[in-house]
Amino acid sequence: MTALLSEPPKVLSAKQTPKRRRNKVQVLNWIAVHSVALVMGVIFTVPLLFVFLTSVMSDQQALTANMWPTEWHFDNFASVFEQAPMWTYLGNSLLYSGFATVGMLLSSIPAAYAMARFRFRGSSAAFMVLIAAMMLPPQVVAVPLYSMWAGVGLTGTLWPLIVPYLVGDAFSIFLLRQFFLTIPEDYLDAARIDGCNEFQILYRVLLPMTRPGIAAASLFTFLYTWNDYFGPLLYVGERQDSWPLSIALASFRGMHRTTQWNLTMAATVLVLVPVLILFLFAQKSFVRGITFTGVKG
Repeated sequence: MTALLSEPPKVLSAKQTPKRRRNKVQVLNWIAVHSVALVMGVIFTVPLLFVFLTSVMSDQQALTANMWPTEWHFDNFASVFEQAPMWTYLGNSLLYSGFATVGMLLSSIPAAYAMARFRFRGSSAAFMVLIAAMMLPPQVVAVPLYSMWAGVGLTGTLWPLIVPYLVGDAFSIFLLRQFFLTIPEDYLDAARIDGCNEFQILYRVLLPMTRPGIAAASLFTFLYTWNDYFGPLLYVGERQDSWPLSIALASFRGMHRTTQWNLTMAATVLVLVPVLILFLFAQKSFVRGITFTGVKG
């Protein structure tokens, strides 16, 4: 009787051992395949965690050897709004990034469609000019552009930064062009047979099929303008009421005689939150747009 009762556990353990070994091998394989991604994830997560933990510390504990808050001061975020007009800066950033993104879409999508689907004399030269415009540093043309905007009296406002996006952005045109090239020509020919003109083909056929690419281009433009520091510093650096968050954050430390690092980190978190929320909602479309863009040249 005792022997009969003792046999089943031996059989079960013999069956379970290969499964456990397979599971361990699968786990090790998964770690080996994703090791680079795991390391990069840790590298990018640790600074964000450091900024958040510092933002909820007291002024005496911030940037000390004790990395974990002894007391959680979530009121630091409210203090940021009390010591600086953050709502005004937030509105300026939204104005700059929002109008620039919309202007980029209205101007770059038709230009990208024309460069992707139309073959005309000089199209190759136009594409080379587009590539050259992408490589041109903005500092090279800063002085003549500033003189031009000063001549029309728009310095001191964000419009010199927004208006250029209304006439197209080189990087966005290139990105959208590469994505439009991945759409088979048969879809466009079918729309032409149905009587659609080029504008209707763009609006009814290409735009619904290229939403990931459009989302990627929009997110790139929004993030670039949201984090832009050189342009706003050049045009609105002397007008505090027109500052976006990028300049306000850089100047936040100078608003006090002694640097309050906990409040500075709290202001940094407030600047990061809208970007993180936007990326979380647009993550799938952004990844798809980056994955499929540039497949066909």
